[in-house]
This record gives sequence, structure tokens and C-alpha cells, in this order.
Amino acid sequence: MAVSPTLDGSAAHASRPDASEHEIVLVRRGPRTGAHTIVAVHSTVLGPALGGCRLWRYERLDDAIDDALRLSGAMTLKAAAARLELGGGKSVIFPPLDLDLTGSSRVRLLEDFAETVNTLGGRYITAEDVGTTSADMDVLSRFSRWVVGSPTRHGGSGDPGEFTAIGVHAAIRACLWAHFGSAELSGRSCAIVGVGHVGEPLARRLHAEGVALVLSDVDESKHVLADELGAQWRSPHDALHADVDVLAPCALGGVIDAELAEELSARIVCGSANNQLTDTSVADVLHEHGVLYAPDFIVNSGGLINVSLELTGYDPGVALARVERIEGELARIFDHAERASITPLAAAEDLAHERLAEHSRK
Repeated sequence: MAVSPTLDGSAAHASRPDASEHEIVLVRRGPRTGAHTIVAVHSTVLGPALGGCRLWRYERLDDAIDDALRLSGAMTLKAAAARLELGGGKSVIFPPLDLDLTGSSRVRLLEDFAETVNTLGGRYITAEDVGTTSADMDVLSRFSRWVVGSPTRHGGSGDPGEFTAIGVHAAIRACLWAHFGSAELSGRSCAIVGVGHVGEPLARRLHAEGVALVLSDVDESKHVLADELGAQWRSPHDALHADVDVLAPCALGGVIDAELAEELSARIVCGSANNQLTDTSVADVLHEHGVLYAPDFIVNSGGLINVSLELTGYDPGVALARVERIEGELARIFDHAERASITPLAAAEDLAHERLAEHSRK
């Protein structure tokens, strides 16, 4: 069984991803820092693989590789469903425990990673993810041309968190319409688990529209955001079980297993975290218990849509318009799921695989 990091740092067990489904799995040890850098390219059927770089201290190298494999597969579905001419890929930096992750040591670490990216000659393009920042992308761009997401002052699209949050906000509206018959946010309630680059701007947007909030994060200092917004502050465990209209997991993946799916009080699960379910079968459990699950690779595609525009000429207005289309796209997925008597996850996967197959035929 594979082990992925979760919001509280515990291990979430999920089925191990199949490396044979990937076009490229590259594991390389950096000569400067000794850090292992991993790039998993799942598919380039639609175009070069674009996916973020995750910097995380896993328990084992195998765990880091499994995470790259699992995340890259989700990126293929995300790009296909978002109708982007991009493939799916993801990268992970697994540093030694004693390596300083700041200052000149971090620059050497990023240079080691850039060499791994350059080895693939453009089949993989990297961007920001958990543990990395737009400032890191700026550093990487000194060593590689296959980087997007640098700060806006340097011509990049900057931190994708705000655009991801806009997409989650749009997705929540689609969920409310599908479940309650109205997309009105005022008077609704939402538990946001993880209030970082995406969770915080999402919380501010929902608060401005009159949503009652429950906030949670492993970083207790984020409590000040709850105080500012008049939100309840709870532990991650309690927030996941909160009696709210919407549960929005916005940290790391693997937080909802079959047991939690049966215990949820929330009526809707719609958040930005990748791979929120420990296994795809959990989507069936949620469906059986009347919980509407919005497929994460649809909900969180705003960041990818935003950063992808750097490849053709970045325009924040165009990015905003495209990200807001997530509401309509998710509504169509819910409609297809209802007509076909399948889960929204299966419907979203159908959409993505259909586009991949169509492109392959062409």
C-alpha cells in the first residue's frame, strides 16, 4: 500500500499507482544536495505535461515516487477535462532530513531539480505546488526554460492560489445548485480544511458572500484568520466532521476514506486538494449516503488554467473568464452523472477520457 501525506501529517493509505501507465518516470539524485528529484510524466497525448513541483519530507523515497505517480495521473484528467492542449505530469523533490531548505542551500536544491527537468527536453513543464512558491519558480527559471508561474513583476502569472480559489468558489455554486436547487451562497455554511494559498482566499470570498465558516489548519497561527472573519476554529478532525452544507478540503490529499464518507455530516464535498479520496470507490460510498462529491481535478483546475496561459501569452482577464467557466462545466458533469446514473467522479473521468481518445484518433 502507498502512503501519502495528509493535512495532519498522518499517513493515508491508498491503492498503489501503476508506474506502467506512465510515459516517463525519472528519479534522479542531485549532485549538489543529494536530494532525490522525481518527475512523473503520465501522458503527452494532448501536449507537453504541465504540473507542479511538490517539496515534501516523505517517510520514504517510495512514498515520494508514489505521490508523483498518483498526482501526475490526476493532472492528465485535469488538463483534458479543462480542454487544454497539455498533458499530465508532476514532480517531487525529496530532500535529505538534514538539508537546510532556505537560502543558498535551497538554490542548490532547485538547481538540482532544474537539471532533472532539463533532461526531459520540454516534455515536462514545472510550476508551483505544495512546498514551493512563485519565488522558487523565479529561481528555477534561471536554470531551466521549462518553468511557469514566476512572479507577475517578472512576467509570470504569479501565485496560482487566488485563481484556484476562484475556481473552487465557482464549483461550490454549481454544487449548491445541483443539491439544493439554488446557487445562492448567503446563509450557507462551509468548513474549509487547510487555509493556505487556496483556502485563505476562498474563505475571504465566501465570507464576503455571507457564508458561515468553519476553518481548520495544522498551523495554529492561522487561527487569526478565523478571528478576523468571525469563523469557528476547529481541529482538522472536527472540521471534517462538521455539520455544514459544504466541506472543502484545501490541503493535502487522502483525507476522505470509506469510514469518514459514511460519517460525514456535510451534504457536499467540494475543495481544492488533489486526490481527496483514498480510493475511487469512496466516491460510490459518498453517493450512496447522499453526499454530492465534486471531482477534485475539475474543482481545482483554476490554477492550471491560469498558469497554462503563460505558454501562449498571459492575460489575467482571459484567465479569470476561463476559470469561471468551471461552474458551467461542473453543472454539465452533474447532469451527465444523473442521466447516466453514475457518480460525478465517473462522469468527469468519462469526459476526460473521451477527449483523450478523440485526440488519439486524430
